[in-house]
Amino acid sequence: MKAMHESFGERLFRLTNMVLLGVLGFMMLVPLLKVVATSFSSPYAVDAGRVFLWPQEFTTASWVQILGRPPLWRSFGLTVFVTAGGTLMCLLITALMAYPMAKREFLPAKFLAVMVIITMIFRYPIIPYFLTVKQLGFYNNFWVLIVPQLLTAYNLIIMRTFFRELPKELEESAQLEGCGHFQMLFRIVLPLSKAVLATLGIFYAVLLWNQFMHPLMFIEDQALYPLQLRLREYMISPEATFGSVLASEIPYNSATLKAATVIFATVPILAVYPFMQKHFVKGAMLGSVK
Repeated sequence: MKAMHESFGERLFRLTNMVLLGVLGFMMLVPLLKVVATSFSSPYAVDAGRVFLWPQEFTTASWVQILGRPPLWRSFGLTVFVTAGGTLMCLLITALMAYPMAKREFLPAKFLAVMVIITMIFRYPIIPYFLTVKQLGFYNNFWVLIVPQLLTAYNLIIMRTFFRELPKELEESAQLEGCGHFQMLFRIVLPLSKAVLATLGIFYAVLLWNQFMHPLMFIEDQALYPLQLRLREYMISPEATFGSVLASEIPYNSATLKAATVIFATVPILAVYPFMQKHFVKGAMLGSVK
């Protein structure tokens, strides 16, 4: 019914936005589609430059090679575990710090907020940071994939802002019933904060899934390689990993192997996002009001 009352200018504006957003969306999809097409194409078509958005001389040889690598699956499993467990730990630590900071009666709240903002403005020097983390015993340690990422200033500010917008009457009623601060946080505040938890959960999950610099600096043992380091190994020297890819009878080459590896690492995050999109948009808006 609303569309019937739209003026010509409003319809033109809406259609222009739809066309513009559609074109921009397609442009963003083009690189991903090209990589997918490359991973399913023959090396001859790729070398000849005939692959764009659709596979040429369709073959799954590159995927067979990728999926048949036990080290890749070990790194994949490690990264899934780090992402799932680390995201839960990150949300817990962020909530435990954001909740008291959201209370105006909590006197150190302003001081802590200033300290948090300072960490966003001034980044730590790499060498002192490396020496400190190594001295704490995290060098070549599984926990270096999680502990340094447990809290980020940006996510903390979003959760603090969200907590401040919750009705105070709920907590006051809970206090009258004898609830302590931890009970209020876990029984009242967090159940009402699904939107922001989903939003920050995606932020933390993407951060943990894609982390590269930390494992590159602190991990030497290949058994502890997360997925991104394993991808780097395959990208730099696919010949060393998969053997010679130059023989004419082999139905894959470096380009198709790299494309399959990239898609292998990207699909899990893309698969999860549609289920979280509703909460993600709502949480991002609510957490950015102030």
